[in-house]
Amino acid sequence: MRSIHVWVVVTALAVAGCGNQAASVVEDQPSPKSVVPSSTAPAPTTTTVVPKPNERTSRGKLVTTSASEYGTMLFDTTGQAIYLFDKENTDRPECYQACAAAWPPVLTRGEPRGSGQVKSDLLGTTARTDGSTQATYAGHPLYYYVHDDKNEVSCHNVTEFGGLWLVVTPSGDPAA
Repeated sequence: MRSIHVWVVVTALAVAGCGNQAASVVEDQPSPKSVVPSSTAPAPTTTTVVPKPNERTSRGKLVTTSASEYGTMLFDTTGQAIYLFDKENTDRPECYQACAAAWPPVLTRGEPRGSGQVKSDLLGTTARTDGSTQATYAGHPLYYYVHDDKNEVSCHNVTEFGGLWLVVTPSGDPAA
């Protein structure tokens, strides 16, 4: 019965969406959405370098910055917008189950790393109840919105799951 409830909530969010506003830009996990190439487009040629086990665990998520309609904000390196949940007043995550299905946590293996205008001293981690490690910024657990396209911010200043979802600026504050 619980899985039906989660499916209903996630489906309702997908149908309702949380906005349609455009915007513009961590490395050991894929972003919540995958891009499937068009059948008419040629397949890209890629080379995969598999790191040694000790390298894989020592490299954390890479968080960067890019311009958006809300000013400079945090993104991952694939262009997924990064949000905070204002209901969380500490670095302890409160977004689980249906909430985490709609707002996946930014997970990391190792200490997160910053580029662009990211302040590395504001990056951190927090433990989730399932044992995974979530990236934080200025003490806030970080999240994606599952229905954002690359280089898009569609859910800034949206209330869901008992709190407000906001994009994060390099200072660690939510965007206005």
